[in-house]
Amino acid sequence: MAKPVFKRVVLKISGEALQGRLGYGIDYDVTLSIARQIKEVKKLGVETAIVIGGGNIFRGVTGIVKGIDRANADYMGMLATVINGLALQDALEKNGVFTRVQTAIAMQQLAEPYIRRRAIRHLEKGRAVIFVGGTGNPYFTTDTTAALRAIEIGADVILKATKVDGVYSADPFKNKKAKKFEALRYIDVLKRGLKVMDATAISLCMDNNLPIIVFNLFKEGNIKKVITGVKIGTIVRG
Repeated sequence: MAKPVFKRVVLKISGEALQGRLGYGIDYDVTLSIARQIKEVKKLGVETAIVIGGGNIFRGVTGIVKGIDRANADYMGMLATVINGLALQDALEKNGVFTRVQTAIAMQQLAEPYIRRRAIRHLEKGRAVIFVGGTGNPYFTTDTTAALRAIEIGADVILKATKVDGVYSADPFKNKKAKKFEALRYIDVLKRGLKVMDATAISLCMDNNLPIIVFNLFKEGNIKKVITGVKIGTIVRG
């Protein structure tokens, strides 16, 4: 059996990933597929935390365009991440993975409050931890949440799960000549304006020397491949 090259990881999943082909909401078949992949990783003994977005339910940017106050729109997006986190928790526990949801916005009937030391203890006990509610503050994305939480809990890497197999010079779905990068430096991502994570998240990772691996989530087994050091996707580092 292949051995993991990371001990503790943060898996960043967009809300759009959960919608599958529905175009909106949660495709539970996709959620179960993600849960099966996370279970494979847990079997390797890797401590796994997940940060999940909410774009399949509500995107703050869309709300702003339609006239909703920015702070209100961002809070609405944070609440959407809680719904997604609970759906993923259900799928994980149906696959036998003990899970805790921690939220940056207090809602004690649904989830634990985010407490760094408690999150680390859950990971050490073999539980998956799902971070929802963003950072708890407007004007910050869930990409920034992933970077912040990864640094706080001492993760070895951020695994940025997307619908493409790495970082490209342009949108590969729109531009057939887009070039795929095998590796990038943080500063190159910022200078080129590449759509890896937002600038705040990249800067946090750069300041703390936290690598990011961007890969295709929808090819089942890819999370395990990344964890065991198979060279897929794009790695961003110093």
